[in-house]
This record gives sequence, structure tokens and C-alpha cells, in this order.
Amino acid sequence: MKHTRRTHQQGFSLLELLVAFSIMALSLGMLYQAAGGSMRSVVEVDRYQRAVLLAQSLLSLRDSVSEEGWSESGESAGYAWQVRSSPYPTAVNDLKTTPLHEIAITISWGQGEHARQMAFSTLRPQRKPPAGAVVR
Repeated sequence: MKHTRRTHQQGFSLLELLVAFSIMALSLGMLYQAAGGSMRSVVEVDRYQRAVLLAQSLLSLRDSVSEEGWSESGESAGYAWQVRSSPYPTAVNDLKTTPLHEIAITISWGQGEHARQMAFSTLRPQRKPPAGAVVR
């Protein structure tokens, strides 16, 4: 009678299980890191969008600027804002041309290492005095 040796493997060895769990742990770690980074990015984009909306709201308050300019600051929904204007120099200097003011808006939020700031700039016309008013 012939004896043949058959070696049947009845499962995974301990080493194979350890390698499989290590690969799985590394994969899950990378997946969690990617998902966490995406959530941080979404929150950061939302904060920037809110800052832009606040700047647009501030600009919509005035369609023109008085001769003295516009200087204002405040806080709204966790955002600190500041509006400053200054005359905008142009090459045209006649009485029919409306003077312009450069409006600078700064929006800031967060504290410490997470402090963020956005700056916006645009032009607005200077408000003309009412007809018949004395210009001083």
C-alpha cells in the first residue's frame, strides 16, 4: 500500500491574519483621514462664503458715499468687519465728473492659529449735494 502525503491547509496562518489586519487598519486610517480633511474643507469654505455675503451686505447699505467718506466697524455672527473709504484719484478733474471713493472692507474671524481675514475693495461714487444746497 502506497502512502501519499497530502497537506491540506485548513485556514489562515497567524502571520497571514496579522498582515491582513495591518493592511485593513492602514486603509481605514487613510479613509478616516480623507473624510476628516473633507469635512474641515467644507466648514472652511462655508466660513469664507459667509464672509463674502457679509461684505456684499455691507456694500448694499450704500450706493454712494458722502464727501466725508465712510468709516464704520462692527461685529456680526462671529465676524468682525471694518469699512473704510478714501477719495480715489482720477485724471479727470472737471465739475461734471462725479468723484469716486475707494471702499475697503475687511472681514475677520477665528482666533489664534485659526484666525482668518478677507479684504475686499471696490469703488462707489461720491454723493452729490441736493440741488440748491450750499456746499461748504
